[in-house]
Amino acid sequence: MQRHFQSMLRRVRNLALAWRALGLASLACTALLLTSHGVQAVPAGQPFAFGLWGDMPYAKADDGPKMATLVQDMNAANLEFSIFDGDIKDGSSLCTDEVYTQGISLFNAFAAPVVYVPGDNEWTDCHRTNNGGYDNLERLNHLRQVMFAQPESFGQTTMPLEHQGALGEAYVENTRWQYGDVVFVGLNIPGSNNNRVHDDEECTKKSDRTPAQCAADNAEYTERDAKNIEWMQQSFAVAKEKQAKGLMVVFQGDPGFDWPETEDTDERALPAFDGYTAFLEALMAETRNFSGQVVLVHGDTHFFKLDKPLVHQPELLENFTRLETFGSPNIHWVKVTVDPSRRDVFLFEPMIVPGN
Repeated sequence: MQRHFQSMLRRVRNLALAWRALGLASLACTALLLTSHGVQAVPAGQPFAFGLWGDMPYAKADDGPKMATLVQDMNAANLEFSIFDGDIKDGSSLCTDEVYTQGISLFNAFAAPVVYVPGDNEWTDCHRTNNGGYDNLERLNHLRQVMFAQPESFGQTTMPLEHQGALGEAYVENTRWQYGDVVFVGLNIPGSNNNRVHDDEECTKKSDRTPAQCAADNAEYTERDAKNIEWMQQSFAVAKEKQAKGLMVVFQGDPGFDWPETEDTDERALPAFDGYTAFLEALMAETRNFSGQVVLVHGDTHFFKLDKPLVHQPELLENFTRLETFGSPNIHWVKVTVDPSRRDVFLFEPMIVPGN
């Protein structure tokens, strides 16, 4: 299966190179105007389109044969860039070194830049016995060194990114860039409750972790949560300084946004989601004090959703929108058009890939 997948990727790369030779990959020639806070590749006020995808490919769902079709479909859409919101493998396969290099190969099959945001399957859950019983913090360090060894994005055309940490080191995975009238923020906030562990039973269930490793996980969570909040708050300050029309935050974990859909249970109060509470409270505060539109994009539970959740209905945050991307076995993507002349700035279109 791997040979078949790699063969299809080679064909897609060759096709993309041919398109570029014909001048259809004009992104490679786009003049990127560096600013002190990132990249502005289109003039203010001009519309542009980009893609959102994640939680794929999963070997257990036999997603491999569908990936070349997805790449071809997104390449044909002439996107400015795309954002992958985590999970380059499924949650019951080994966290071997080749998983990360295969992910890079997939991203580099795209003609436009690809920005990678980490998911739980590539580090948080690697302690699980069926993942190989790795030290998940060691896998996080490996991810940072391999997936964030260069400052720019992936893709055949790359895009400069600003990073919170130094290359290959802690918090390098938190990124920021400006494109047109929007500031984009990528954060390491994965599934499995953001790597927060409650007790010894949860620590060792289907896992090779020790209590000492779980204590280290909780310390890691606390430090990273503070850095995520800091990077997010700084990004709102950048958006205000640049008079941005919108700000998009992208991470992988589903923070439990069902309330108020289920009236008898507030999922936000359940232990399974308390690893996201401090960040969401800080995000709510920043959103209330921002005049533009705010979009939170995540993956994790693999159902396309577009709504305005987060707080009780009488306290609706009118300028806040949540989008959850497709995920395995539904190998599709979401097209987002930014049009600063629109009242809501962002237009979202679920793109069902023919044949997938």
